[in-house]
Amino acid sequence: MITVNIKRYNPETNKQYMESYEIEHTDKMKVLDALQQINDKYDAKIAYRYSCRAGQCGSCAIKINGQAKLACKAEINDNDTLEPLDFKVIKDLIVDRSPLNKKVNDLNLYMASESDEKLLEPEIIKPETYAQTEALRGCIDCYSCISMCPVIKKSTEFIGPYFMRAFSDLSFDPREDTSKSEDAIDSGLYSCTSCGQCSKTCPKEIDIYGKGIEKLRATAFARKEGPLEAHKQIRESVINTGRTVQPMDDSKYPEGFIKAYNQTHTFEEKPKIAFFTGCMIDNRLPWIAEYLINILSKLGYEVDIPEQQVCCGSPLFRTGQVDVIPSLIKKNYETFKDYDIVLTVCAGCGSTLKNNYPEYDAKLNVMDITEFLQDKLKTEDMNKLDLKVTYHDPCHLVRGQGISKQPRKILNNINGVEFIEMEKPDQCCGAGGGVKSGKPELAKSLADSKVDMIDELDVDYVVTICPFCEFNIQDSLTNKNSKTEVINLMELLNKAYE
Repeated sequence: MITVNIKRYNPETNKQYMESYEIEHTDKMKVLDALQQINDKYDAKIAYRYSCRAGQCGSCAIKINGQAKLACKAEINDNDTLEPLDFKVIKDLIVDRSPLNKKVNDLNLYMASESDEKLLEPEIIKPETYAQTEALRGCIDCYSCISMCPVIKKSTEFIGPYFMRAFSDLSFDPREDTSKSEDAIDSGLYSCTSCGQCSKTCPKEIDIYGKGIEKLRATAFARKEGPLEAHKQIRESVINTGRTVQPMDDSKYPEGFIKAYNQTHTFEEKPKIAFFTGCMIDNRLPWIAEYLINILSKLGYEVDIPEQQVCCGSPLFRTGQVDVIPSLIKKNYETFKDYDIVLTVCAGCGSTLKNNYPEYDAKLNVMDITEFLQDKLKTEDMNKLDLKVTYHDPCHLVRGQGISKQPRKILNNINGVEFIEMEKPDQCCGAGGGVKSGKPELAKSLADSKVDMIDELDVDYVVTICPFCEFNIQDSLTNKNSKTEVINLMELLNKAYE
């Protein structure tokens, strides 16, 4: 027997309520089967949609333990909680899809040719010209991506990932005469934080952000329709200095951490481990680099920090300004190709090096610092800290690199640290995708939601491993007069080893 919890809604009383049911469980039983058994056993009259039972129609999408999934494909487990998607509820698990359906019609999301000749006979489409749009096909209109998108809950401008996928699909299709990039900009193209929640949610595994939104931003850039003004400044900085940001006037390292490090460190034999600092660590958070070097030294590792390295290109990829990318990749690849391991301490840098560089035939053996350290810590050498902490999963780490267990393993091994999980640790804080620089009010709104979860825990620190998340969450904590502070995992580890 298993227990299934269902969030129900009675339109006559306009109230939602939870009900629990016990049913017989069979091997590989689907959620849809469980719902049918509950109705049969209890005459519960639970309302839900379904049609094909084969994962092709999208009608049975609901939230299962907070994640949008297809009821016909997801397996039921003991104590699962079933809820409707985050739209207006009609009854129980049935939501009102009509506003979204109407929007599809209003936006003319269908192919339209301005050439009569194209209508006379079928076109011959070569595979190489169709690959970009093929990656976005397969959508079954379940609207799960919209339900799970954190931005759409905070922005009336952003139309949502479902529609951005459709704009992208049409823009990239070789049979389409016109680009939809202008329509996409008007619908909030630059409001997406690149969190990847839509791609993770999609039952057809469509990479809506990577293959759609990001490429559409590149199209807008090529057509001189975008990006935002703040994004243009980032590109100019990279072109002129190789970095997105420069050291502050009062910095301990006025020429950046890397240059100072190489002036004071020499090796008899060149280390096989290299550290890719990224722009933020080099010029704005150099103490994080100091902590990382100190920790590695205590564990017996030497690390090289090549002075020739430049920006990884992440902010340019994310904002569609891809013309500068090849030169950055070439320089970084030539700089790091002979090292056994390339360490990163920035989620965005790590994701870019791992996911984008191979597309340019520039694959490096990249490891996030948490991957490297997780099984190498010497806990017997640690001080007892007596701290309560929670952890924020950076989007480009948890979804961009699939890393979530490693930082938690480290936290649980730090002497005297009590780790408390927050309600939604992997919910986007709003800093990514160029949103922090281009749409700061939206970034603030998303960070405020994150801080509300943090403040419920009464912890000393919220730990993370992304410079952009650090700044955005700390800004919100400060504005809300919270007693909790952000701390980078390297700083916390360094406290343990001091």
